[in-house]
Amino acid sequence: MCGHCGCGEGEAVIRRPGAGVGEEDRPSHHPHPHHHHPHPPEHRHVANASDGTSGPEERLEARILAENDRLAARNRAFFAGREILAVNLLGGPGAGKTTLLEALVPRLGPRVPVFVVEGDQATDRDGARIRAAGAPVVQVNTGTGCHLDAAMVARAVAELAPTAGSWLMIENVGNLVCPALFDLGESVRLVLASPTEGEDKPLKYPHIFRSADLVLLAKADLLGPLGFDRDAFAAALDAVAPGCPWMEICAPDGTGLEGLIGWLEERHRRIRARAPRVLLDGEVGR
Repeated sequence: MCGHCGCGEGEAVIRRPGAGVGEEDRPSHHPHPHHHHPHPPEHRHVANASDGTSGPEERLEARILAENDRLAARNRAFFAGREILAVNLLGGPGAGKTTLLEALVPRLGPRVPVFVVEGDQATDRDGARIRAAGAPVVQVNTGTGCHLDAAMVARAVAELAPTAGSWLMIENVGNLVCPALFDLGESVRLVLASPTEGEDKPLKYPHIFRSADLVLLAKADLLGPLGFDRDAFAAALDAVAPGCPWMEICAPDGTGLEGLIGWLEERHRRIRARAPRVLLDGEVGR
């Protein structure tokens, strides 16, 4: 539950696309390896804004975020122990997150195993699209929830069982607010911006852009027709997240995708370099 956005407390439904919704789709336990791996140096954690007061609502939200961070640390240790690159993909509705994954999956297939967690409030439409693109996928339906959290990801990973050395792509719920606050244990946080949203989005939604490791300006083929001002966008991003890298992409025609893959491959090399030398045995979530 979010203290300010009003999203609900109902249990998320986790299932394979095309499967019926039932009790078998709701794993009730998600243990992790009992070891700790600190946040990577480049990981940015964004705390909720506060005016210094601490009423009941603020204390509740602090407890929620603290519990989420505890579970996120376990997720991160789990991924590190298996040298898995976990990517948290964020952006507003219609920014192009699923389209990007559809384009990446066949390109990555010959290079590295790819597994996908799809987050939406309802339906398995996006999960079905990813399955058709060729990747194993689990759909997480959050109901009235507006974001994924570390517990949902843990349950999804237990169902998905990504292999050691793979890439786990986590498409978050389309939202530019609450997903910024919830660490999932990811290795990398990508934020998609669409030119149809305007050049000033980083200024209007600073927390999500400040939390990004890389910003992707999607739908690059529309920049010209829309009269999108790249310099204004770059200035807005630099104002809220100085030094944050960004690149232009266009998933349908492949523009920028090799550059993005190269950037992610470098992050994966860093993970491998600092990961424990002995991978943990057993099934995911044991």
